[in-house]
Amino acid sequence: MSPVLEARDVTVEFPLPRKGVAITAVWNFSFAVEENEFVSVIGPSGCGKTTLLNVLAGLQNPNAGTVLLNGKATDRPGSDRMVVFQEYGLLPWRTVAGNVGFGPELAGVKKQALDGRIRDALRIVGLEGFEQAYPYELSGGMRQRVGLARALIMDPEILLLDEPFGALDAMTRETMQRELEQILMKSNKSVVLITHSIDEAVTLSDRIIVCTARPARIKEIVTVDLPRPRTGMADSGGPDIKSNHRYAEIREAVSLLVQPEIQDDRELSNVYEL
Repeated sequence: MSPVLEARDVTVEFPLPRKGVAITAVWNFSFAVEENEFVSVIGPSGCGKTTLLNVLAGLQNPNAGTVLLNGKATDRPGSDRMVVFQEYGLLPWRTVAGNVGFGPELAGVKKQALDGRIRDALRIVGLEGFEQAYPYELSGGMRQRVGLARALIMDPEILLLDEPFGALDAMTRETMQRELEQILMKSNKSVVLITHSIDEAVTLSDRIIVCTARPARIKEIVTVDLPRPRTGMADSGGPDIKSNHRYAEIREAVSLLVQPEIQDDRELSNVYEL
C-alpha cells in the first residue's frame, strides 16, 4: 500500500535578484506519511519547515523533486490536503458556522447537507452551541478549533498543521494539544505538524523529523514509541506522560539533535543577511 503522502527529493530555492544569488530553503528532502500517522517536523526558526509544508500543500512548487498523494504526483492544492495555519484566517464577517462551511459552500454543497456537515465538524472539535458566534467573540483556542473544523469538514486525506498553537499562551497550548489528540482519535486523519516545540512534537507524534539549519535537510528521524492516549492522562487520574521515563529519553535525544542546528542557523543568518 502506498503512503498517504510522500515527498521525494524535494528542493526549493528562492532567487535574490538584488544579490544575484539564490537561497536554498529545502534540500533533497524525502519522507513519507502512512495512514493514521502523526509526523512532526522540527528545526531552527527560518530553516525551511514552512516552505516544505507549502510544497506538501501544493501552494509552492519545488525546483526539484516530487510530492505524491496516495502514490500519484500532485503539484497543486486540493481538498485532499487541508492546512491549518498559526494565524486563524477566519472571515470576521461570517459566523462560526459560516466560516466552517465556507469550503463546502464554494464546492456547491446544498444547504441541507451542509448544515449537517457543519454540525458534525463542530461536534468533533467541541464547539456545539457556538454556530452563530463571530470570531471576535471567541478565545484564541476556540478560534483555532474553528480552523480545525474548517479543515475537517472537507474530509481530507491528510492535515497539514503549521504551528497551529504557536500564538497561544502555554496553558491554552497544552489544552489544545489535548483537544487535537482527541479530535484525531475520532477522525483517524494522517497529520504533518510543523512546530518549534520539542515537548509538543514528543507529546503528539509517532515520528519526529529533525531538520538541519537552512537549507532544511533531514538530520534524523526519531520514533516516538509511547502509548496513546498521551494527553489528558493526569486529568483522568492516570500518570502524566511527561513523567514517563521514555518520554524524557526521547525529549533529550531530540533536544541534542536540534541544539547544534540553532547555532548553525545563527551563523547562516549572517551569511545570508539581506
